[in-house]
Amino acid sequence: MSDSFRAVVIEEVEGKPKATFRQLKLSDLPDHDVLVEVACSTLNYKDGLALTGGRIARRLPMVAGIDAAGTVIESASPDFKPGDRVIVNGYGLSETQWGAYAKYARLKSDWLVPLPGAFTMQQAMAIGTAGYTAMLCVMALEDAGLVPDKDAEVLVTGAAGGVGSVAIALLARKGYRVIAATGRPETHDYLKNLGAAGFVAREELSQKGPPMAKERWAAAVDSVGSQTLATVLSQTRYGGWVAACGLAGGIDLPASVFPFILRNVSLLGVDSVMAPMHRRRRAWQQLAKDLPLDKLDAMTEVHPLSAIFELAPKIIAGQVRGRAVIDINA
Repeated sequence: MSDSFRAVVIEEVEGKPKATFRQLKLSDLPDHDVLVEVACSTLNYKDGLALTGGRIARRLPMVAGIDAAGTVIESASPDFKPGDRVIVNGYGLSETQWGAYAKYARLKSDWLVPLPGAFTMQQAMAIGTAGYTAMLCVMALEDAGLVPDKDAEVLVTGAAGGVGSVAIALLARKGYRVIAATGRPETHDYLKNLGAAGFVAREELSQKGPPMAKERWAAAVDSVGSQTLATVLSQTRYGGWVAACGLAGGIDLPASVFPFILRNVSLLGVDSVMAPMHRRRRAWQQLAKDLPLDKLDAMTEVHPLSAIFELAPKIIAGQVRGRAVIDINA
């Protein structure tokens, strides 16, 4: 095991965060109880922000990368031993804790989930935070009372992105009629193959409309926020649910209380970063059961870590389709 390895490190340069490749040593890593040799990571929207100058990291220097799949090398925890295959999502990685764009990561055992036997490390990172968040959204909707109904449409916004792609595959597999919202008509065939039964143009949802519009959606998974979320709420049917997990369109919510107090609509907030461990384990168990691996493979592209700075601005611009797996050793 080499003591020196490559990592993507965010540092302060002329008053701004800047990410570059740096050589680190094992002694540079945080003093946590499990050392993991990272095989794969992912590129999520938040990763893109961190790598393009967004103030995601709350302390510097910071190793980027919010997801990891790898093998335990050393462990001071009774819960894990060398050779165990593990995954980690969130917990402040790339924000307050050193992340996974490095060959080695020293992590807290409390953050680690055993890799389900149904997945390879590459498949687990094809799911990553985006897919795991999509599963949390589906769980939230079903826990609230959503059941498959051939006459009820479930909307997924940001459909061609990571959360949207996995949400469509999961919902379609479960028997829901899924409508995909996207601004990229060229992705329609891709989304149909994942299970989308119809489409709505992104522009229709991003324009300001009445506080309550014609009822359409039985439920929705929204990763966009802002006006899109407000419009979705205004179109949700009486007693319906919207699971909100993202802010790609903005952090504001220019909505009215009307959908909540006149149509009994429920807005379900979904957080993946600090979700409790029992919910994480349930989400990964459900993914192993409900996510079709052929659909997962169809939405996945594998890229070398060396290409990360080319990919980062593309995901911010909405030019990355599906899931981008990052091979840490390439």
